[in-house]
Amino acid sequence: MTDLSTSDAPSPLLLQGRSFPIQLGAVVLGTVFLAISSQIAVPMVPVPVTMQTFAVTIIGSIFGWRIGAITVLAWLAEALVGLPVLSGGSSGIAPFVGPTAGYLLAFPFMAAGVGFCAERGWLGRHWLLAFTAMLGANLFALVLGTAWLAGMLGLSKAIAVGAVPFLVGAVLKSALAAALVTAGGHIARARRG
Repeated sequence: MTDLSTSDAPSPLLLQGRSFPIQLGAVVLGTVFLAISSQIAVPMVPVPVTMQTFAVTIIGSIFGWRIGAITVLAWLAEALVGLPVLSGGSSGIAPFVGPTAGYLLAFPFMAAGVGFCAERGWLGRHWLLAFTAMLGANLFALVLGTAWLAGMLGLSKAIAVGAVPFLVGAVLKSALAAALVTAGGHIARARRG
């Protein structure tokens, strides 16, 4: 059985305790990673399937809850001021008031939640815990995104177009992110070894 105690050391991938310039550089690189991931998309209406949630969970797992959330907020701020960093190069106020607003709102919380788990050592050592945390974060985004869409489309239609089509992708992206984070944790521990 997997031990969930906080005595398990944090993932060696975390930026926790690093110097301010390294953390600042990580935030900048994280926003670039998010912008690139946003362009990997399968067009769907009203919300496209992108690799954004994959990137958000990876950032949370590597950066920890504070820097992970800050990175995602910085990326959203870039979009808000007009940089084309969201899916399809979108930016400005429209994504924050249109069909994608609920999902965008969820992203900083996703990074913080996954980062919280990483800081307790639950991700870099145990694939199942990493997968569970990442899938939970993805499902949180689907719930919040669907809730926002429900105000625009009604609940049943919002579930049909804003949640159901994304469930398989959420599972696959969570599994991939968990595999990468767990492998990275094992490699980092072996090098420090």
